[in-house]
Amino acid sequence: MTGRPSWKAKELTVGQVAQRSGVAVSALHFYERKGLITSRRTAGNQRRYRRDTLRRVAFIRLAQRVGIPLADIGHALACLPEGRTPTRQDWAQLSRTWRDELQERIDQLQRLRDDLTDCIGCGCLSLERCALSNPHDRLADQGPGPRRLLTPAARRATGGSARPEEPGPECQ
Repeated sequence: MTGRPSWKAKELTVGQVAQRSGVAVSALHFYERKGLITSRRTAGNQRRYRRDTLRRVAFIRLAQRVGIPLADIGHALACLPEGRTPTRQDWAQLSRTWRDELQERIDQLQRLRDDLTDCIGCGCLSLERCALSNPHDRLADQGPGPRRLLTPAARRATGGSARPEEPGPECQ
């Protein structure tokens, strides 16, 4: 036996899911601890995953790749009826929901790229015009972290507010 499951197999071992999804076994265990995927245990205490776990893992990896935090991914998956695997329609709905957050990240990366253009090779010889300079720690009252580099969402998460507090995401 090659370890490759039959296309008809309803359940897969953790090794088979790892092999097919390209995700490490330890990552699958982590996803399971976080409630992103589920398995059942055999009489010998081995994990068995439903075949649709492959699609669920693909969804998680794709969402991570575009920068969605695991907590948001977990919330989205928890909102699906009966814990089912996301469909194409689910992904379309979620991508619309996440669009503003992703645009904030794109804007932040572009600002960072543009601001750092002057910094590359400057050796901070011109602190008076440095976009990252924070003389006398004036930004400390806005919260912890690199205040000028954080997105509005990240500033809210670290205690500094970028705009009025918004309610958390709700299930549609």
